[in-house]
Amino acid sequence: MALLVPFTYNLDAYAAIALLLGMGSVTTTSDTISAVLFGVPGTVGSAATVIDGHAMARNGESGRAFGAAFSASMIGGVVGAVALALAIPVMQPVVRNVASPELFAIAVFGLSMVATLSAANPLRGLLSVCAGLAVALIGLSSQTATDRWTYGTVYLWEGIPLVPLFLGLFGIPELFVLSKSKSIVDSDLPVSPNNSLFAGIRDTLSSLPLVARMSALGAILGAIPGIGVSIIDWIAYGIANRTVKGDHKFGKGDVRGVIAPEAANNAKEGGALVPTVAFGIPGSASMTILLGALMVQGIVPGPDMLTKHLDLTVVMVFSIGLANIMGTVICLGLSPYFARLSLVSSGIIVPVVLVFVVLGAFQASRDAGDFAVLFVFGIIGLALDAAKWSKPAFALGFILGPSVERYFFISHSIYGWSWLTRPIVMIILALAIASFFRYLPEWLRALRQRGGDDRPNFSVPAMFMSICSLAFSLFGLMSSKDWPLGASLFPIVVFSVSVALSAILFLNDLRLMRTAHIQDVPLRNAICVPGWHIRYLANIGAFLVCFLCFGWFLSIIGFLLANLKFRAKTSTKAAFFITAGATLVIWLIFDLLLAMPWPDPLLFGFT
Repeated sequence: MALLVPFTYNLDAYAAIALLLGMGSVTTTSDTISAVLFGVPGTVGSAATVIDGHAMARNGESGRAFGAAFSASMIGGVVGAVALALAIPVMQPVVRNVASPELFAIAVFGLSMVATLSAANPLRGLLSVCAGLAVALIGLSSQTATDRWTYGTVYLWEGIPLVPLFLGLFGIPELFVLSKSKSIVDSDLPVSPNNSLFAGIRDTLSSLPLVARMSALGAILGAIPGIGVSIIDWIAYGIANRTVKGDHKFGKGDVRGVIAPEAANNAKEGGALVPTVAFGIPGSASMTILLGALMVQGIVPGPDMLTKHLDLTVVMVFSIGLANIMGTVICLGLSPYFARLSLVSSGIIVPVVLVFVVLGAFQASRDAGDFAVLFVFGIIGLALDAAKWSKPAFALGFILGPSVERYFFISHSIYGWSWLTRPIVMIILALAIASFFRYLPEWLRALRQRGGDDRPNFSVPAMFMSICSLAFSLFGLMSSKDWPLGASLFPIVVFSVSVALSAILFLNDLRLMRTAHIQDVPLRNAICVPGWHIRYLANIGAFLVCFLCFGWFLSIIGFLLANLKFRAKTSTKAAFFITAGATLVIWLIFDLLLAMPWPDPLLFGFT
């Protein structure tokens, strides 16, 4: 949307609004493509879709996942547009009654989704979310400007960028798993007979009550400034997991795990326009850009949007609705071709996607530090997978960490502790607590750390992670206690909880190690890093080093040709054409369209 703003200067207000909303309304529709096929979120709004969407692709149901996601997105987008039309006249008292205490309660409710995301291993899930909260604290404190674990690195002053962290946490491990198989579809499984767009559309139509609830949820939460799409899709996923009746397989390829977040994150855009249009308060980052474009056109959001400029408000409603319909039609038309990628050799897919993952990470701050974040969190993602810790829980903690700390500090500074007695806060916090109690039986079983067959669930990688977690938590607790209260209060709470949980998990692992059958625990294989991991990470590391030394052009061509020719064993002609095609697309998007300021090569190259 920022790139399109200059094109609106010579347009009238109607065309400018249609252009910006037409583009911004469909990004949460098309971001599903990479989430389903590769397990890499196209935007943070599709992170929850990865859980079941990518599982469906690996089960040979990528077409069905696309059909369900795109149709649910269209319905959600239209509901959001209708919500905009109906809500503006009645939203003023609602927005006025939502302050920092209510925003804090909503963020805490989002954190309660960890119970849903890791019900099978709740202790590890809680530690994962604590780790995410801890990582989110890195940078200068927004309350006191205290330097927290930046060690003099200017790059970390504003915290770790979200995009390279997400791409490393989700993208690198998923591409590693894909590199060990023939294609996206697991092993030699035939493509499912339900793998069709129409099967997915039928799933959406048969789940209309769920779609309606999640669309309404997305529109309502989107209308509250400060509640971003990265929170809304997790809340929608968690609520769907809890409320869906009968047998379900959330986390293993349940289509409703795709429908719920996709309906909610598309409805959010219409909701976010409500405070933007009615009060001039941006409901999201994209609405900030739209607000600026309106100002350029000489239009001041406020009550006049319902009287003097009512025609512009109507244009917004129709722009969102038509954009979602057209975007869905385009994506559905292209879906059969995208779905065929699930049958393409992983030797071809992995290096090409990996190049785009690296370039996408560099978009965050356009600093070489983005490469380091991508690589480090790629290793962390692989470690979390090996130990069966929840990556979504870690991501949820990282996303919500700044909001929880900020709203808690503001609430306490303004209201003292009386804000806890506000009715809306009490209701939302009660719902968050109830979500934990629902999974109490699983939590009690987790204290015994036993599986469904009542055998000990001992794992050397998991024990190694519990030791690392305990050491990391103790370090964080000790290093934060001397900071000013505004900067240290939240970290002390987070690390104190993390120390307690890590100690419980470590003691359990010690007990289980004594009772586990030694033949069930291949110690040498568990302790030693497999050679496949080393080769995979070395390949990525070599590409990143070449990128910095020789520039993007030479490094991308060399990386793709080497992997396609020598690892994928493709013909010279095929390797050349795939490399040329990928390089051309990269040049058109990143160099010509985005005018990417590439880092100067340390040695030589084309920039």
